[in-house]
Amino acid sequence: MKLSKKWLNDYVKLNITDKEFASGMTLSGSKVEGYEEEGSELKNIVVGQVLSLERHPDSDHLWVCQVDVGESEKLQIVTGAQNLKAGDHVPVALNNSVVHGGQKIKNGKLRGVESFGMLCSLGELGLTAHDFPYAIEDGIFVLGDDCDLTLGKDIREAIGLNDVVTEFEITSNRPDCMSVVGLACEAAATFDVPIEEKEPVVKAGEGDVNDLLKVTIAAPELCYRYVGAVVKNVRVAPSPRWMRERLRASGVRPINNIVDITNYVMLEFGQPMHAFDLRYLEGNQVIVRLAKKGDKITTLDGIDRELEDDMLVIADAEKPVAVAGVMGGEYSGIMDDTQTIVFESACFNGFSVRSTAKRFGMRTEASSRFEKELDPNGCLRYLNRALELVQLLDAGDVVNGVVDCYPTPKKAVTLPFDWQWINNFIGIDLSEEEQKKILEKIDFKIENGMITAPTWRGDIEHLADISEEVARFFGYQNIPNRPLGGVASAARTPVQQLQILVSNTLLACGLSEVATYSFMSPKAYDKICLPADSKLRNYIVISNPLGEDTSVMRTTPLPSIMEVISRNYNNRNPEASVFELATVYFSNGTEELPTEKQVITLAMYGDKCSFFTLKGVVEELLEETGLKNYDVESVSDDPSFHPGRTGRLVVNGKELGIFGELHPAVLENYGVGTRVYAAMIDFNILFEERNDVKIYKQLPKFPASTRDIAAVCDAETTVAALEKTISKAVGNILEKITLFDVYQGSQIASGKKSVAFNLILRSPERTLTDEEADSAMKRTIEALKKIGAEIRS
Repeated sequence: MKLSKKWLNDYVKLNITDKEFASGMTLSGSKVEGYEEEGSELKNIVVGQVLSLERHPDSDHLWVCQVDVGESEKLQIVTGAQNLKAGDHVPVALNNSVVHGGQKIKNGKLRGVESFGMLCSLGELGLTAHDFPYAIEDGIFVLGDDCDLTLGKDIREAIGLNDVVTEFEITSNRPDCMSVVGLACEAAATFDVPIEEKEPVVKAGEGDVNDLLKVTIAAPELCYRYVGAVVKNVRVAPSPRWMRERLRASGVRPINNIVDITNYVMLEFGQPMHAFDLRYLEGNQVIVRLAKKGDKITTLDGIDRELEDDMLVIADAEKPVAVAGVMGGEYSGIMDDTQTIVFESACFNGFSVRSTAKRFGMRTEASSRFEKELDPNGCLRYLNRALELVQLLDAGDVVNGVVDCYPTPKKAVTLPFDWQWINNFIGIDLSEEEQKKILEKIDFKIENGMITAPTWRGDIEHLADISEEVARFFGYQNIPNRPLGGVASAARTPVQQLQILVSNTLLACGLSEVATYSFMSPKAYDKICLPADSKLRNYIVISNPLGEDTSVMRTTPLPSIMEVISRNYNNRNPEASVFELATVYFSNGTEELPTEKQVITLAMYGDKCSFFTLKGVVEELLEETGLKNYDVESVSDDPSFHPGRTGRLVVNGKELGIFGELHPAVLENYGVGTRVYAAMIDFNILFEERNDVKIYKQLPKFPASTRDIAAVCDAETTVAALEKTISKAVGNILEKITLFDVYQGSQIASGKKSVAFNLILRSPERTLTDEEADSAMKRTIEALKKIGAEIRS
């Protein structure tokens, strides 16, 4: 939002520098992006009068002019302009002057004739014909009666090119500040000065507006209010200089008096307005409705647009004539032969306007304001201001009355005035009267312990919003420093604690943690050799992916970790051991959010890595999480892992995870030419089955008995099955069981293997006798026989 200093002075009189103004407004919450003075680059350009013109002796298109610039000596200036005559007042760039664009002007000669300066065009002053419609754009700018014609006067002062423009960054919750009046209110409160705000006065006219215009709101949920007025005998002409100056300073191009009035009111009050040519409103009706199927409109920019049935339009009795809050139709604009116009001041639903503007790809000054939800209670006042300007500029004859459709008037927000709560919330110590004074400066009313916010303050919903108003005008810089109240009681959740434990354990085992994307290519499932009917292929497709490689949410983390292994291997890293707490996503078969779960994923390769290295890491992880009663089953049906070199972890009948050597076909797909070992452990099941209670055990008081036992069993029998059988048979006197030998060879029958364990037996209550130890071993031998294992002699 650009704010003209001259325009601001109509409402607030400030005796401060531009820098002080910018700093003060920023501190009170209206952030200033910067400020600049119009025409500041123009140097040493003054008003002059052409006294005489003579043809250049050596050119048929140059003129030698004698110019009076208010000094004792007249200046001789050579020009090529053909629109001058004696007596014209013109801008004169003197010696060592600077014109628009930074070009420097010095005395010189043109075709042998000395020229002591230059006569300036509009462009050389940084202006266009829109700023001075009577001027010739490709000739010298001849000053009109609306300029100060004092000879020698600085041209910027003479033509009003000396305004200071301040640019504000307005947040979306303060549409009231996208106006001169809104910023004037902020300035008055910031610098504690009165604001001079007048109610528009419309003089009585002729006729009755109800005889010429009928307004119907067919969609009251999208159009809160619509006020219309009629002006007859329209006299389209350029706007006066003061209006053109203010529009230019605000970044709006002056066009003609009627269009400029609508733009002027929009900038002054923040209320977008529109003017319709009444002859193009069939039946003299304005109907605010939703577009119908098949409706089309050609907007003011000349583009044919097809309307959708949820778009709000302004229509006449037959067709849409404007897209509500966005842009008018081609034939709704003001033309040179327009005789009667309808002024519109309306308030539309912000979401509807934004949605329509976005789909049409045109964000206009009007839509950018409407989308922030304006105040419908101001529509009538703003329309009266437009009518007042029509009469002031003699732009037409105002018809008596207005048509005002306001189905559900907006009510003001009221909140309890708890001044002590506000003090505690901000951390200040202001009295009730001091807070009341601050709030009343910005038009809040306080009566009977209740605060009533002005209806244009749509951002006020809670007492915290009131506190913000008090704080910003008390001064953020004046709020004393103090320690935070209360004591923070933040603590890690059990899930976070387990995540940290897992991470620290794997880091201690020598693995490096990695982070991969949760989305990948559907081709990744082929690379890990998943069959076409695998449930893991029931992935979620991203609706707006960055590309095919990131188009689906992963259901398994194996492809992601293998990309890391492949990248390291192909960059010739001799070894790599990595892990990730990866998230996978499973569809619920509905539009609801997918089911997410974490999987602890490990992968490693290198000369020092083997199946047993990976097994040791997994066992260490389970040991640290307190998980002991798990089983390991041989796996041969997982297409991603090597059959016979893979184990499945099972706890209480639930599959905890899988670990082992990856299938050679998978390694080939990833371009890895060495064995890779990987594991995937379900974090959710690990969390459920963990045992994080640590029980202290004192050092044993009694000696232990040791026994070795070697059993011959089928080669397919797992060591885990033997361990479980032995542990159950020995009972609670078994302190530790350790595998120390597995043998297959000529001394053992084909298809058999010998497995040897060391047992440590101890009782916490007494010294074990040989009979007790021998009895335990006999039970063990009998138990092993039942599973087909014989004691090796």
